[in-house]
Amino acid sequence: MAHPSSARRDRAVAWAADTGVTLAVTLFVVVWTAVATLRPGYGGEPLARTVTGWVLVAVGCGALRYRHRRPVAVAAVTLLACCAYYPLSEQDGPLMVTFAVALYTAAAEGRFAASVALAATTLLAVGAGEVRQAPGNRQIDDTSLVMLAGWLISLVAVGRAQRTRTAYLHEAEQRALAAEREQEARARQSATEERLRIAREVHDVLGHSISLINVQAGAVLHRLSRNPAPETALPAAREALEAVRATSKDALRELRSTLGVLRQADEAAPTAPASGLDRLGELVERARSAGLDAEVRTEGTPRPLPPPLDLAAYRIVQESLTNVTRHARARTALITLTWAGDELRLCVEDDGEGSSGAHAPAGQAPAGDAPRGDASRGHAPAGRAPGSGIRGMTERARALGGDLTAHDTADGFRVTARLPLRAAPTGAPLTTPEGDQE
Repeated sequence: MAHPSSARRDRAVAWAADTGVTLAVTLFVVVWTAVATLRPGYGGEPLARTVTGWVLVAVGCGALRYRHRRPVAVAAVTLLACCAYYPLSEQDGPLMVTFAVALYTAAAEGRFAASVALAATTLLAVGAGEVRQAPGNRQIDDTSLVMLAGWLISLVAVGRAQRTRTAYLHEAEQRALAAEREQEARARQSATEERLRIAREVHDVLGHSISLINVQAGAVLHRLSRNPAPETALPAAREALEAVRATSKDALRELRSTLGVLRQADEAAPTAPASGLDRLGELVERARSAGLDAEVRTEGTPRPLPPPLDLAAYRIVQESLTNVTRHARARTALITLTWAGDELRLCVEDDGEGSSGAHAPAGQAPAGDAPRGDASRGHAPAGRAPGSGIRGMTERARALGGDLTAHDTADGFRVTARLPLRAAPTGAPLTTPEGDQE
């Protein structure tokens, strides 16, 4: 849709153009007609015929002002003015120019059939008038009649060509606008997808590490409150602080790697290795430092994975362990990697309270811990808004053509993901994070 100011500007330009053409044609016809009265041998004519002739000139020239609004009507009016003017006036002025301009405009405005009919009518009327003349009194000979026919055909053809050109330019402009809008829509969609991807990465990195730090700090505070003796408190505090330092260091490294997509072009690329299943052992060790007895089991023959698939598998396990340490109040967690043909299956099971555990017994969790029913589990307790943990893992799996499910079991909670390996290259088997292969 055109902007109102642009539409007003276009109308003003069209009005000025029509006015300019009308004034130019009027000046040409008036000057030519006036000069014709001064030629030698002109004997004059009655006043009534002179006035009538000038009135017809005014009608024919003035009608051109509306040639774009009513192209066919203006062409008909100028033709009738010419038909009345030339038999009546002795001056034989160039009023035919007004009909030529009107006929061209009708063809250029898309009134092709009407313009052809007007041109044919003009030619037939002139021919019939000349045939009725007595021999020796003809005003237009056969050659001039043929030239008139060619002139009329040229006007209609040029107008038609102008119409075609205008339509082509308009279509090209519309296509360019449509392409620009489509490009803007694609850019917005790409920006949205990239923003969601970065948000998911930051959530997984910071959520896991901060959750471990929270659990480790809460555990040592709980131990200090029960046994504040220095000989017991200092080793416990040292152990917790070392775990917190290691976890925060890993979090900063992964955060720098994740935010590398926001770097400027002239900044150095991050040198830290990308997260993947080969670093699953570090993830399990951090979970163990938070008091969770985590274990990795591998079934089948591991294969090298493309970076996107490797990262997605790592993040799913990482987010699952984050949920276990934050909400499950579990003692053990089992991570199973099953390499089955053309897909990788991930399964993270724990012996916690499941998605319905709303509150923990006093002293088992640090103050402020969220219940197991957090929306990151996909099952928010009553009154709580859904979170993004399960949703983020599900989006990762679906983006690679797989799927993910999360549900309670008889002994706790289970997250299962299926990731197709269609894009995975074949190669040597990988060792598991635990150093063995089953």
